[in-house]
Amino acid sequence: MESLVNLGEGFLTVLTPMNMLWVFIGAVLGTAVGVLPGLGSAMAVALLLPVTFSLDPIGAFIMFAGVLFGGLFGDSISGILMNTPGNSTAIAGSIEGHRMAKSGRASQALATSAIGAFIGGIVASILVVFFAPGLARLATLFGPAEYLALAIFAFVAISAVVSESVVRGLSALVIGLAISVVGIDGASGAARFTGGLPELFDGIDIVVITVGLLALGEVFNVAARRGTKEDTRLLPSRGRLWLSRREFRLALPAWFRGTAIGVPFGIIPVGGSEVPTFLSYGTERKLDSRRSKPMFGRGAIQGVAGPEAAGNATAGTAMGALLALGLPTSATAAILLAAFRQYGLQPGPLLFERASELVWALLASFFIGMVVLLILNLPFAPLWAKLLKVPRHYLYAGITVFAMLGVYATSSKILDLVLVLAIGLLGFAMRRYGLPVAPVLIAVILGPLAETEYRRAMAVSEGDPAALIASPISATLYGVLVLVVVGLLVQRFRRRRQEKASV
Repeated sequence: MESLVNLGEGFLTVLTPMNMLWVFIGAVLGTAVGVLPGLGSAMAVALLLPVTFSLDPIGAFIMFAGVLFGGLFGDSISGILMNTPGNSTAIAGSIEGHRMAKSGRASQALATSAIGAFIGGIVASILVVFFAPGLARLATLFGPAEYLALAIFAFVAISAVVSESVVRGLSALVIGLAISVVGIDGASGAARFTGGLPELFDGIDIVVITVGLLALGEVFNVAARRGTKEDTRLLPSRGRLWLSRREFRLALPAWFRGTAIGVPFGIIPVGGSEVPTFLSYGTERKLDSRRSKPMFGRGAIQGVAGPEAAGNATAGTAMGALLALGLPTSATAAILLAAFRQYGLQPGPLLFERASELVWALLASFFIGMVVLLILNLPFAPLWAKLLKVPRHYLYAGITVFAMLGVYATSSKILDLVLVLAIGLLGFAMRRYGLPVAPVLIAVILGPLAETEYRRAMAVSEGDPAALIASPISATLYGVLVLVVVGLLVQRFRRRRQEKASV
């Protein structure tokens, strides 16, 4: 009851003309920056951080709420329309979303994304308001062995699910792991695979890898097919905005499944929304494979609905972990932590006592910001989709220019431009030979985490490998993983037998 009273006071603080203006401006600016290839929601918060220093703390953080969720939707817009996600959290939803756009259903994909983001964010915000202490306690149950099990679960599950061939999926995973080890080894301080270049001591930035594999890889692939039988043209979006009854029935359970997957990950410091979005994508693909006519690979709406809801649910509970524990579980949360400190505030249990008005106004602004974004973006989905009417030689040239500018803006390194071209050629080769891109990205994102946690687990256990499966959580994750892989192999074996029998 006390939480409801405090939340009501937060709404009274936010629902003033000036504060509502800051929510609106934050949502618009966040979407605008997020939609630019190579930038994204985290970059939107970082770029707009200096702008808020002249505001009072409440106004600044209310604006940040709009920027945060606006940036997340902007990430998805560029991913769905141009296969260039603004951030790695939008990669999973872009896989089927871009296929929907290519088949003339861009408006439906964007509407699915907007509604999924709204549902995931609202549910997560409600849980943060009422259950933040209980959710925060879950994070304390995860040690090095549990984090390693979680990373391995994501590695194998995604590699096995997203590809028709387990071998190809695991091959793509190995490529990603090889890229992830470039840089300085944190334990020994030795340089690995850097070629003696100081610019590579920090590794290859995820923005470079994402833009290269997805954006430039797609550009090279389209250019190579131009004028051939394989040349597929982007169809302009059909005028219908609202989802049909059938589409809504397919998307609704995926929205809630994605939300359920995403909520716990906001309080687990695994780096962001990549794991839950890919797990949601894998779950929806697995469920879809049981249908008589699977839709994945042809623009399945569930492949957009689940990951989008999971990503925003994770972002919402990540803010709860930041406020309640002072624990930044994502890059965006880390930037917001810096913003709190800029105003002389330290997130954590005492924040609710020392800056109660600010905290509850910020939580209230989450709800208002997501409503504002839904109102703004649903009517504008067909307008965004009109980007697909731009002639392809202009569209893909523009994607290339913005992608290269986005990469250079994040680091100001010429070497990154060379790397993004090389990785773009790698992405093109993978498309040509049927290797899935998703396992590469999940390996690059979670590879350093898995390595670090493995070393920690071995150090704590003094080299005893049994410690990796000693806890109930890690043992359960490995057990579920084995069941998933065995079930998948059996299903594919039966499918091949049926295909041979029918021939």
